[in-house]
Amino acid sequence: MKVVFVPIDNRPVCYTLPEIIAEIDDNIDFLIPPRAMLGDLTKSADINRLLGWLAKIPETDAIILSLDTLAYGGLIPSRRSSDTFEQIKSRILRLKEILQVKGAKIYAFSSIMRISNNNFNIEEKEYWAQWGKKIFEYSFYTHKIGISPVNDIPSEILKDYLETRKRNFEINKIYLEWQKEGLFDTLIFSKDDCAEYGLNVQEAQELEKMGAFTKTGADEIPLSLFSRAISGEIKICPIFLEPESKNLISNYEDISIENSVKGQIELAGGKCCRENEADILLYINNFKDHQGEIVMNIDTEMFNGIFEVPKKPYMIADVRFANGADNNFVKELFKNNIDDKYFFGYCAWNTSANTLGSLICGAKVKFFAQRYNKIAFNRLQVTRFLDDWAYQANVRQNLDELNIDKLYREMKDYEKVVGEKLGIDFSVEYIFPWNRLFEVEIGFN
Repeated sequence: MKVVFVPIDNRPVCYTLPEIIAEIDDNIDFLIPPRAMLGDLTKSADINRLLGWLAKIPETDAIILSLDTLAYGGLIPSRRSSDTFEQIKSRILRLKEILQVKGAKIYAFSSIMRISNNNFNIEEKEYWAQWGKKIFEYSFYTHKIGISPVNDIPSEILKDYLETRKRNFEINKIYLEWQKEGLFDTLIFSKDDCAEYGLNVQEAQELEKMGAFTKTGADEIPLSLFSRAISGEIKICPIFLEPESKNLISNYEDISIENSVKGQIELAGGKCCRENEADILLYINNFKDHQGEIVMNIDTEMFNGIFEVPKKPYMIADVRFANGADNNFVKELFKNNIDDKYFFGYCAWNTSANTLGSLICGAKVKFFAQRYNKIAFNRLQVTRFLDDWAYQANVRQNLDELNIDKLYREMKDYEKVVGEKLGIDFSVEYIFPWNRLFEVEIGFN
């Protein structure tokens, strides 16, 4: 199977994670553009080079596209870009011409511009540093009560913000027309970092009325589309470790964790089923009262039960905390023998949707692998345990700055534990790819 994959940007979860997952099946020919063409925190992707790269690709089975990359230069530039509607439209029309002659199934997604509830402008326009929370409140109550509330946001800032939203919304409507013409096999509009109400939620509802398929999440959606491109329906039984709380809503999402799980399974081309019908059991370490978040000092009740792995295929979505593992659960998991025959993955990165989409993708590739590569699967699990558990839930809390030497020192004990539990030897290296503590990249020597 030949797969072309154009990611959101060059972050490890967007670039190297899909590569590792694809390597689990040696029968997958995975084509991804050179990393230097893609954008990062401060730089947009080289759209012209990407379009040229895509045009030169010979026949392929599936093309998985982040449309934001080819329209704006990436997910972050989609919020920051000052390009006009006509400039962006001309780019995507060139993209359409390229796709029309490929003869491949095309799986694409475009984001509905998020509205962060904070005053951090790291990934937003400059004015977010002062007006971010105010804009969030304006958006929330405009949708909730149906009229724009009184606010003190400067008129020129509010005008720019609303015009940027309108531009992106109009571009999304063009994609929807292409979907109706039959260009895409699957087209998803993603709701990134959303709340119960907001202009982004309102836009999603309007797109749905026009026939669109919207989905909570963002970074994991290309992986969910990768899962969908793999032929074969996989039957998955969700098992919530806190079943009485599965109706609660995760941080950064607008649907219950139960509906999030169901949506991720279905988007991946899977089917929810009962335990006795399942190809794979999906254990969800969900939260009781509210989802915690370690780096934001939002505590929650940790797992305090017994967890025994089954003698049949299983995978684990650890979503008790956003962006990091539940230390109690990992400790309990590691009391078990983790057998490659039955173990199909662990994940706990960032949002619940991020965790679920990427976890299911890795499990599906392994389940249907025509030439299973155990080394690649082991690398995937080492990456997740070292990133989600060792770094995000523990070592990151001890770093006040980008101290790479301290990072190496503090990760050593965790590396030893992971190696012993997975029964493998490995040597890794670390970098901070975006020069911030939010993500770490794990490479193998």
